[in-house]
Amino acid sequence: MKYFVSLLSLLFLFSCKNEEKNTSTTQISEGNPVEIKYAKGFSIEEFNGYSIVKVHNPWPNSDLDLTYLLIEENTKIPEDLQYDQKIQLPVKEVVVTSTTHIPALEALQVENKLTGFPGLDYISSKKTRKLINSGKIKELGKNENINTEVLIDLQPDVVIGFAIDGNNKTFENIQKTGIPVVFNADWVEEEPLGKAEWIKFMGAFFGKTAEATNIFEQIENDYLVAKELAKTSEKQPTVIGGSMYKDQWYMPYGNSWQARFIGEANANYLYKETEGSGSLALSFENVLEKAQNADFWISTGQFTTYTQLLNESRHYEQFKAVQEKKVYSVSLVEGQTGGVLYFELGPQRPDLILKDLISIFHPNLLPDYERVFFKALKN
Repeated sequence: MKYFVSLLSLLFLFSCKNEEKNTSTTQISEGNPVEIKYAKGFSIEEFNGYSIVKVHNPWPNSDLDLTYLLIEENTKIPEDLQYDQKIQLPVKEVVVTSTTHIPALEALQVENKLTGFPGLDYISSKKTRKLINSGKIKELGKNENINTEVLIDLQPDVVIGFAIDGNNKTFENIQKTGIPVVFNADWVEEEPLGKAEWIKFMGAFFGKTAEATNIFEQIENDYLVAKELAKTSEKQPTVIGGSMYKDQWYMPYGNSWQARFIGEANANYLYKETEGSGSLALSFENVLEKAQNADFWISTGQFTTYTQLLNESRHYEQFKAVQEKKVYSVSLVEGQTGGVLYFELGPQRPDLILKDLISIFHPNLLPDYERVFFKALKN
């Protein structure tokens, strides 16, 4: 799926516990848990001078729980405290590996602590691009092949990465040099607000859990207000997504992150009853029979114009959404070097995605709204 174009396919296999431990007491005291309302993949518990961050099932079909100790200088910890990685606070320099991590850094006002990233051209944000253009963020190579020599030379306090399976040793090699590697599994979440709540995870590494909570609560409030607004429309238009690749039409499953937005915007996604991971692979005939008269077609892959769409296949002309010019794509909003803003900022700002879709499906509800991600295809 194109959503993963900006993500780094890496894995770090934890084979042993970190042996370095501070000691002071023999009993672990009770901490203060940070409220996590929607996300299923992590938890945070705060203690005096340190925090415990746990990541649950960091990639699909895993049953692994990872424990990260975030510790302030000169803090003593219980001697029987177990953890996989220790990160010294405050984090002064960080490497992240997915563009979805960039908006959280910016929202927390710590983007100046970013020293390296694999695939700089994928970053769309104007704020972070200024840092790139001034040479403050180093290129770490291609998405599939991180340059570990450059990364090790940077000596970041922590590398925040992600993994899609258990087959890549790159993170393990980095960790062997003494640089801690942690997993951000925001991309595994299916609930829109669940993805956005991972800003609390990022905030914990910079001593900004409270700020992260405040930012998330504003996003949550705006999202829920927009959702209630959508419910006031008596009309529920029909919607399809995806597009053809070779002889298959790839459509989001009904339980996918993308499909959930359509439902929350009070529209009828025609494949909402389907469940699975990845994308549905359907024949053109199947989609034509079921969705020829769909009112809207959302997210048409890389297409930005009707000319491109029809040059790919004249069969698209048979769809009502094409005939009535009600086809929308996220590919029209790009950064300076071609990165698609939706894939970078969208997971952190589900409120903006939802408002975009409401303005498309129910334009009378948001008459003056300027869409951020979804734009109508050009002629």
